[in-house]
Amino acid sequence: MKNDVVEVQIKGVLPTTNGCAVFVGTDEKCFVIYVDHSVGAAITMFLRNTPKERPLTHDLIAHILTGLGTKVERVIINDLKNSTYFARLILKAENELGKKILEIDARPSDCIALAVQQKSPIYVAGKVFNVVEDMTEVLKRMNQEGGEGFTPSGEQDE
Repeated sequence: MKNDVVEVQIKGVLPTTNGCAVFVGTDEKCFVIYVDHSVGAAITMFLRNTPKERPLTHDLIAHILTGLGTKVERVIINDLKNSTYFARLILKAENELGKKILEIDARPSDCIALAVQQKSPIYVAGKVFNVVEDMTEVLKRMNQEGGEGFTPSGEQDE
């Protein structure tokens, strides 16, 4: 698996007119996945460990997984077709009956939110990472211009 995937981190979450831009990548290259406002807000809250008054949808999913003895093992953004990203949520179930790996098709935005929440690794298939446009300079420029958003350093740009 390691040969054809690249481990990535969240490099930033910035609001856009229609949602949020989630910058995902390595120190050498990052790209953008656009998500709706609610998922962008959830990702940001999980990155900041922000306490919530009531559980969000991703919290509910995590509670259900925990109740079933399951955790997010990893997330793989595995395909890109017509500007739409595809992802797989890899779950590991472990109980008195044994261990089982489950692979579920899911939106990359939900996968990213769950992975950040559960501190699980995020991977991108090499075939996807090699063709995405590098947005590293765009993210740097937006941060320098004081764009309102979140960067992993924990600082909020004002």
